[in-house]
Amino acid sequence: MTQLSTVQPHVLVVDDAATVRAYTRQVLESDDFTVEEAVNGIEGLERALARPPDLLIVDVNMVKMDGYAMLRVLRQDPVLRAVPAIMVSTESKDSDREQALLAGANWYIVKPARPDTLTAAARLLTGRPAKGEAAP
Repeated sequence: MTQLSTVQPHVLVVDDAATVRAYTRQVLESDDFTVEEAVNGIEGLERALARPPDLLIVDVNMVKMDGYAMLRVLRQDPVLRAVPAIMVSTESKDSDREQALLAGANWYIVKPARPDTLTAAARLLTGRPAKGEAAP
């Protein structure tokens, strides 16, 4: 388990907005995550199947395949079923959060995601200690 602190978890960010992908990449890479990007749910599925990530960060509203559909498909795959997923959206109603969790998300963040909220969730879901906390 001591290796967890030295390995950079691989995160797949799936969002149709280039600015959101760039922002998320910057926040996570500054916290020692490696980041791969996809522009929609179909590309996200392809990339996840080709190289299973340690964490998914998925937008809800995308063309071709939305985040809900993408997560539902991923949760059917035996290899990807257990990959934790953070769903991000501008939608802030409880029903939106509930729909994300039912689709297979482990966490829900309303955009714009604050850097500390994003990194804390990413660390928690990938088993990395919080900043300033010793590795187990």
